[in-house]
Amino acid sequence: MKVIEVKGITKTYNPDKVPVEALRGVDLTIEAGEFTAIVGPSGSGKTTLLNIIGGLDRPTSGDIWIGGTKLNDMSENQLIKFRQKEIGFVFQSYNLIPVLTTAENTEFVMLLQGRSKSERDTRVKELLAEVGLSDKLDKRPSELSGGQQQRVAVARALAAKPKFILADEPTANLDSASTSNLLDIMEKLNHVEHMTFVFSTHDQRVIDRARRVVVLEDGMIKSDDRK
Repeated sequence: MKVIEVKGITKTYNPDKVPVEALRGVDLTIEAGEFTAIVGPSGSGKTTLLNIIGGLDRPTSGDIWIGGTKLNDMSENQLIKFRQKEIGFVFQSYNLIPVLTTAENTEFVMLLQGRSKSERDTRVKELLAEVGLSDKLDKRPSELSGGQQQRVAVARALAAKPKFILADEPTANLDSASTSNLLDIMEKLNHVEHMTFVFSTHDQRVIDRARRVVVLEDGMIKSDDRK
């Protein structure tokens, strides 16, 4: 089943001044259950592509479908609601809310969705157990290591039961042990819960674990290999 489909995606920044073509006619389909790395040098367009897939940015031209729903014609408010329900995000900088605890950061999206307290509490405990942080529920981000913060970010991304997880350079700030631990968790979620993961990365440790590697160069797909 297709969870992501993009056709003819282009993205041009500063079109009225000095145009920068970040993407130039990208076609890509991601099936449910894939563990895919989008790779390429800085400036290749991989983060731009991830942002467009996630509805955080709009393409200059081309079409994008998420689970059969076309994003192009959605208003900003519609996109916000769609992202909250359908897409999980894990960022390089974690993006946790400093004043909230591990449990509160994890439940935040569910709070925005209006889920009941009992449902939120149950889901939070399940997720934090899944990522090995059951003993950190009341800790704030400043009291956690980088690897622990990124695991909270993974739990938060999973909270709304999204169609897939977009992870933008998720290991960039982590040491080898934390990276290995995080990737172990993501692989387990992929195998056991069939969660689809799409990474933007230049980290060889992530690339080695990916089962599909899409290489971008100068805003175009140079190769697309399954292992």
